[in-house]
Amino acid sequence: MEGVLRWNFNALVEMAVTGQVSQPAMRQGAYLHWPDGRAAVLPGMFGIAYNARVGDRAFGWAGDHVEPGVAIANADQQADFALHYLTCIGNEAEVVSGLARGARGIVTGEHARLLVDFPPEALEDLTVGDTVQIRTKGRGVRLLDHPELEFKKTSPALAEAFGLREENGQIVCPVAMELPARIMGSGAELNAEFVDQDLMSGDRALMADLGIDRMRLGDLIAIRNVDHRYGRSYREGWVAICICIHGDSIMTGHGPGILTLITGPAEKLNFDIDADANIAKTLNIGSAQ
Repeated sequence: MEGVLRWNFNALVEMAVTGQVSQPAMRQGAYLHWPDGRAAVLPGMFGIAYNARVGDRAFGWAGDHVEPGVAIANADQQADFALHYLTCIGNEAEVVSGLARGARGIVTGEHARLLVDFPPEALEDLTVGDTVQIRTKGRGVRLLDHPELEFKKTSPALAEAFGLREENGQIVCPVAMELPARIMGSGAELNAEFVDQDLMSGDRALMADLGIDRMRLGDLIAIRNVDHRYGRSYREGWVAICICIHGDSIMTGHGPGILTLITGPAEKLNFDIDADANIAKTLNIGSAQ
């Protein structure tokens, strides 16, 4: 009956993966270019971000691709792919080496590295190179009565935090805002199981007109007329529910990053606007703590 959502949580496999806290990385002559050609050198990707967490703004940083929390990776390529493909938003993480050993956090995103939110006191003891272990669970999650919907990067904890409800045969998800498909940029070429897609945010006046410049890290985002099952393509009558995982960029086509969480036909998947639809609040992490 409506109102009772049945998940396959008891069929999911739970496994451990590990990664190490990353050093920020830049290339020689590390210039990034504004759309008008001006060059800048800005921080943002990898490492430990002490003052950016989910729930904070996605725009307005003196940075580029700002990643909230702690970025981790595995030096072994196949192990790193497992870290990417098995880890889901909302999975629990634990520091297993170094001065911060025993500190616990929550996975909040997947970019070139996995992103984990830790309490501020844990960040003070974390060191680049420390090992973080994640209890992965969520790959293969589905709603038993709604097989048309495909879930990606969704842990049981996140599935329950979505606030999903069933109305007239549709699953409805609260989101902080809706994005038009025409402003989606880099990342359309990737499969939707791996990393994110960026906004075309170079037109700052358009961002302000649409209210997109108020986006926060961790916001749930809806996009109509896109099919994110296998890639990220335009398809009328389909919907994707996503999450903002990194901040804005000065590079054309590389604005805030949007990671796919749910996709399906519009007659089965819908959304409504709730300004509080952010994992910082629903998972009680990040700036909501």
